[in-house]
Amino acid sequence: MSRGTRWPAALLLLLPLAACSDDPAPAPEATSSSSAPAATPGEATPSAAEPSQEPAPSKDPEAALPRVDSPFSLPALMREKFRGSRIRQVRVQVETDAYTRSEVTYRSGDVRVSGVLLRPRGPGPFPGIVLNHGYIEPSIYVTGQGLAREQDYLARHGFVVLHTDYRGHAASDPALPVERETRLGYTRDTINAVLALEKEPYVDPDRMAMLGRSMGGGVTLNALVAQPGLVDVGVVYASVSSRYLDNLRHFTIPGRPEAARALFDRFGTPQQEPAFYRQLSSRTYFDRITEPVLMLHGTRDESCPFPWARTTERLLREARVRHRLVVYPGEMHAFVPRWQDSIETTVRFIREQFRAD
Repeated sequence: MSRGTRWPAALLLLLPLAACSDDPAPAPEATSSSSAPAATPGEATPSAAEPSQEPAPSKDPEAALPRVDSPFSLPALMREKFRGSRIRQVRVQVETDAYTRSEVTYRSGDVRVSGVLLRPRGPGPFPGIVLNHGYIEPSIYVTGQGLAREQDYLARHGFVVLHTDYRGHAASDPALPVERETRLGYTRDTINAVLALEKEPYVDPDRMAMLGRSMGGGVTLNALVAQPGLVDVGVVYASVSSRYLDNLRHFTIPGRPEAARALFDRFGTPQQEPAFYRQLSSRTYFDRITEPVLMLHGTRDESCPFPWARTTERLLREARVRHRLVVYPGEMHAFVPRWQDSIETTVRFIREQFRAD
């Protein structure tokens, strides 16, 4: 559906030119013995929203699906059949006192995706968690990059961790530009990562979680609306907006204007084709989410503005999704001073949901 070159060049001047990336430079790694100031374990910050106490409505994933206006859309992804593959170990990277970390690959449809797998010592079965990293330029990305603190902490606390590289990253097969810019290819990869992890005999398929940071938070929300019931709980750290156009204007246009131009040439501008862009926004379909969602966000996030989290929280509440937003006053995108509290809160929330189920 080519639009030629009709998109207005002046559009760039009307949009915010924020020079940020989805994921900042790696922060110093925290450990479980960090002396950084943290709240008492289990204590939410004063401005944190408590979990919704209203019972969630009965939701039928097989109910009538939203209309598909484009094959490149979340409604189209909702109709896909995902089978999952077995995970193939490439090589062991390191063996610690608590876990083995290996480079692995798995299949996401016709695409081979690389990543790292951290398996705790012991027979299991262990709960599983898929990690979705934030934006790192694919040309410099290496296998397993991002979420290093979370990988180690979660494996040491008894989770089998599969950190997916996404297509077009590291040893994965290439990604088509449209798969990258819409994040739909990445969403497919994380859905298939869950299904692959469930096939491992040492993983408990009835205790599955997904955690995404920054861009990976958006990928996580996409997966939750596309495949309700895929996991038992979702966690989003310092997430991008649940509205696709916010991210396009904040990241893509100022950082990769040629990618925005190609998107507008192929699909039209947001003014010309508003429905196309709505169908790339997870918030359009929040009423499909069946899992509890934990959100963690700092008020001084310099990459993903804090008001995005407040808006996503409000829309989750309106859709009657069980959720909790934990606010960290003064915390920035990298989550350094309060990271220890945030990961303890995350593990506690996940385990509470496992017990509830």
